[in-house]
Amino acid sequence: MDYVTRKQSLSLEVNEDARDAFQELKDCEKLVIQIKKYRKKRSLDANAYYWVLITKLARRLELSNPEMHNMCLERYGQLEIMENKAVFVTIPDTEEAENKVRNAMDYHLQSTSQVRQGVDGLLYRTYRLLRGSHTYNSEEMARLISGLIIMCKDAQIPDSEIATPEEKRLLKERYGVDV
Repeated sequence: MDYVTRKQSLSLEVNEDARDAFQELKDCEKLVIQIKKYRKKRSLDANAYYWVLITKLARRLELSNPEMHNMCLERYGQLEIMENKAVFVTIPDTEEAENKVRNAMDYHLQSTSQVRQGVDGLLYRTYRLLRGSHTYNSEEMARLISGLIIMCKDAQIPDSEIATPEEKRLLKERYGVDV
């Protein structure tokens, strides 16, 4: 701490070679550095397992994989947060717009009950913007998979189709997910 300027100095140890990043940023007058709790990244195994279950459940419910994925994200997904606030969007409150949202893969939205009339006289529904599951850490992915497993069981997909004994052991060991 510099007691005259009241500024603090911070020393960092990095796990990767940061020389290229330093070269790119060295002439910047100011930088923004975010410090947050370390969370283990989710594994590709968890992602692959998630999509196997999405496919099984979508077939059982006669839905498309994107529609099933969005339903799962609506129930168990993570909100997009900017400046510590959830992000909202408004979309025409039509069946066509709702179908597009339901099958979207480039964005994920969670419907709210809020509908307002626009200056153009049309009705607009407010949606919460959800993060794509590809951004999830292992804890968030575990919550998503746990929710998907509940949905599979509710759809009466047999436990033997949800996970093999080895998959159950790995899910419990790596992510704390009970099948």
